[in-house]
Amino acid sequence: MTLGDNHMPSRSAFLIGRSLLVAGLLLSTSACSWLGWGDDDDAKAAPKPVSILMRQNTSGPVGTSNTAVQAVGPTVNAFLWRASLDTIGFLPLISADPYTGVIITDWYSPPSTPGERFKINLYVLDSTLRADGVRVTVFRQVDQNGQWRDATVAAETNSQLEDTVLTRARQLRIQQAPPK
Repeated sequence: MTLGDNHMPSRSAFLIGRSLLVAGLLLSTSACSWLGWGDDDDAKAAPKPVSILMRQNTSGPVGTSNTAVQAVGPTVNAFLWRASLDTIGFLPLISADPYTGVIITDWYSPPSTPGERFKINLYVLDSTLRADGVRVTVFRQVDQNGQWRDATVAAETNSQLEDTVLTRARQLRIQQAPPK
């Protein structure tokens, strides 16, 4: 073949390229499992704090190879995170971000009261298990002639839900404690 000929890749080159692409996608997907992302065993494992970034610690003398890795960035308390998911697990989730501690649910209508629906925004605010480490906002709407209208939520509803999350987090922490 000369330079003036048509430079269309052959069918075998196309198949090889496609195979390499598929292999790369499979490897990257299996890497998620290797990193512990998406493991079903995570639910059985002990909760661990989650961090956003990792960086190499290069604080050693010049010319030395210090390859220790340390966590950098905000973390959320794993007990509060797990307790939050356990507490509102019956609601459909729109977003649950363990790095920022934000959980947002979709609207949910209880079967017993189909004329009203609820939505929750939950924020895990701290890396320690503290009483002020979680904030909950509950939204409520009622059906009026086929239109969903915002309705009031009892003032104590948010704090009751926060207390439920905190109680569950304490239970998880006690379960995690080593036997005496």
